[in-house]
Amino acid sequence: MSRIGKNPVEFPADIQVTAEGNVLTFKKGNKTMTLDTKGNVAFNIEGNVLTFSPLSDAREHRAFWGTYRALSANIVEGLTKGFEKRLEINGVGYRAQVKGKVLNMQLGFSHDVNYDLPEGIEASVEKNVVILKSHDKQLLGQVAAEIRSFRPPEPYKGKGIKYVDEHIVRKAGKTAKK
Repeated sequence: MSRIGKNPVEFPADIQVTAEGNVLTFKKGNKTMTLDTKGNVAFNIEGNVLTFSPLSDAREHRAFWGTYRALSANIVEGLTKGFEKRLEINGVGYRAQVKGKVLNMQLGFSHDVNYDLPEGIEASVEKNVVILKSHDKQLLGQVAAEIRSFRPPEPYKGKGIKYVDEHIVRKAGKTAKK
């Protein structure tokens, strides 16, 4: 039995949850997010509580049970509190700045790297830390991974873009023969 799936998802009164077929729609103010269950789980909305249950005892349905419960809990948390990712830029001359909806980065290439921020992502820069905020957890993680991929941290000097809480395993450089 899924320990995650059997927990109900409670949402505040300012979030409207509606179901149309197999699609759940979460709305708060001007932010709207949808979750398509594709008919893999049964769900029930009572007041401010959303519960999920598997369609059968098949392994696949039990797996979807916990997955869709977690996805809906992330949507509710994103609409209430929001999510944040921090990326640290390390290296001599490496810097970033936000110009409108474009993140401009100087990462040691012969050219600047311009990354167009998608709708729903807010970015700001404090010293050498890029702060990304969004109500969509999946989109935020994807954008952070794409930005990190422009210059992943290297193991010798630690130069590059890394998550603030990420630990880079450092390697010793070459040593002279004795």
